[in-house]
Amino acid sequence: MAMKALSKATIYQVAQLAGVSIATVSRALRDSDLVTRETRERVRAAAQQLHFTPSRPARSLAEGRHAANGIVFPDLVGPYYAEVVLGYEAAASAAGSSVLILTTHGRRDPAAAVRELAGRVDGLTVMGRTVDDDVVGGIAGTGLPVVLLARDPVPGVDTVRAGNAGTARALAEHLVEHGHRTITFLGDPARSPDVAGRHAGVKAGLARAGVELPDPVRLKGLDLESGRRAAERLLTGARPDAVICANDEVALGVLVAVEEAGLKVPEDLAVTGWDDLLAARFAGLTTVRQPMRELGATAARWLNRRISEATESSERTAARRRILPTELVVRRSCGVHKEVRS
Repeated sequence: MAMKALSKATIYQVAQLAGVSIATVSRALRDSDLVTRETRERVRAAAQQLHFTPSRPARSLAEGRHAANGIVFPDLVGPYYAEVVLGYEAAASAAGSSVLILTTHGRRDPAAAVRELAGRVDGLTVMGRTVDDDVVGGIAGTGLPVVLLARDPVPGVDTVRAGNAGTARALAEHLVEHGHRTITFLGDPARSPDVAGRHAGVKAGLARAGVELPDPVRLKGLDLESGRRAAERLLTGARPDAVICANDEVALGVLVAVEEAGLKVPEDLAVTGWDDLLAARFAGLTTVRQPMRELGATAARWLNRRISEATESSERTAARRRILPTELVVRRSCGVHKEVRS
């Protein structure tokens, strides 16, 4: 397969073509005794084919001295991403690393952008369904430390997520216990692993109670305006008893639409969200509290540990998986005040 060469070639591309890590590329081009003759020749051939000249930043990266890591987000619009960034940056800074941020929303070729970022950092955190598993696997296969955040696992790669299905099931069962029988889910499970987990949990909780969940109302975004527009359509037809929203921003949009229609929450419609944003607390919104800052901080700490392993040439430990707990918070938007830890 032809690869771009000339001045745009990166150490990552050389490593990929030669089938070695970026650290091995750096050592091979410096005639290090740590690399076999056969491997040095293969790396040199790849570098020559790509017209690659190692730059000072590339050498620093390969030797673990970049002092920067990268994080890939689907988007940065909204308080949820802001909270994750704050936690991530604080933990990275404490470890002496700066952070390069990339968003894939609106990019013509997200995979290329992520690969390019991977060539400029010591390690990479990938959040959500921003690029395909084969892209993640390819980057991790070069030896670059990778951590996945709020995403389904990829073999051999660390993954940190918040609990979705179990708490969503508890939320659904709570609504049924309070008499709700026609319930609608707002959010597109195909666009986000988190939303998929929440939808699956809600469906399971309702099924256990003998209540059928109709197909979700699929939104183009997870913002207030998307929620408001979806609610406007719901309120003009056969109105459900309750709406379970994929996140708080969508739920806040529903609250706006209900008020504009001259209706009341929860008397005319129960509404729930997810995240427990500050605005949700002021709005009295029933929601699920998730540790947004801790998600970011955990990913940064794990990535720094992997970078240290790679820099020190220590034996790599097995891939880790962690699911951080979430908590059902019941407020007046469904008629009852209490908190349920899940």
